[in-house]
Amino acid sequence: EVCGQSVQSGAKECEQTAAQPDAHRKRERRKQACQVAARQAVVPVFLPFRGCPVRCVFCAQDVQTGIADARHPLRPEVPPAEFQTPPSPLPQPPLPQTAADQPGAGIAAVLREARHSLRQRHQCGLPPAELAFYGGTFTALPENELTACLNMASEALGQGWISSFRCSIRPDRVDARTLERLRAAGCGVVELGVQSFADSALAASRRGYTGATALAACACVREAGLKLGVQLLPGMPGHTPAHFAHDVPAALAAGADMLRFYPCLVLEGTGLAAMWRAGGYTPWALEPSLDALAHGWLAATRAGVPVIRMGLAPEQGLAEAILAGPVDRELGGRVKGRALL
Repeated sequence: EVCGQSVQSGAKECEQTAAQPDAHRKRERRKQACQVAARQAVVPVFLPFRGCPVRCVFCAQDVQTGIADARHPLRPEVPPAEFQTPPSPLPQPPLPQTAADQPGAGIAAVLREARHSLRQRHQCGLPPAELAFYGGTFTALPENELTACLNMASEALGQGWISSFRCSIRPDRVDARTLERLRAAGCGVVELGVQSFADSALAASRRGYTGATALAACACVREAGLKLGVQLLPGMPGHTPAHFAHDVPAALAAGADMLRFYPCLVLEGTGLAAMWRAGGYTPWALEPSLDALAHGWLAATRAGVPVIRMGLAPEQGLAEAILAGPVDRELGGRVKGRALL
């Protein structure tokens, strides 16, 4: 059955259960959202570009995840976005993998490091963490890589090193059978890189799917008994504040348990950088971005749904790669302050 078309050690994130129709449950969720002490440590495994059918115009996951160093086992060798074919609206196979990309090389090395980190935490008497597979499209990994990741997660769960794991997926790479496989291996949260539900913005950013596909993917995750995270990218090509004002309620109505807001930045080495240099793209200014994000955060908060991240994490090399866009080191604090005034 197919439902729709098929990133920091020590970081902490707050989660909730799905939005409920009655006011009592909403009040309970708001109360839980304020219980910061219940936050859980997250141990990330970064898989930049892995499983992605193409590279999106705005994407620079090697910089965003801090692994652009040539010595990293998963340093991507992906051509710039402007030299790639836009994705088809239909599901496509992942980019061909070279011999150096196979498990035993990059993936195996990254999984060994994660296993070592989890084991050390356990030996130090720390409580189970949450494992997180970030970057790329987890369900579109080559089968041997996906199996290696799931086997490691199952081992960590059995050893008591983790309580569960989460992963990030494109909305057009979601199906019921694969989600059940993830849940059986210990997955508790699936984060969908929706970016927007607006068809025009999705087309302008060459995402290769529609808003209807994204909504179907949200429903599929919920039906699988998994918590749903929705990632939004306000200000991407073709995206307006009016679109974002619709995206947040749409994500909440789709049953999102958590949201992430990543205001679109122009990063060196992306197709968006070429568009910006040619005058074909203008990023949102900071002030309108703060206004839009404040309204979005307030809507989510009123619904009892946490916004677990606003803006990219300050990874090594990121600041040097930013060419333009609404950058603020205190973005989250400023957004909340504006929303509450």
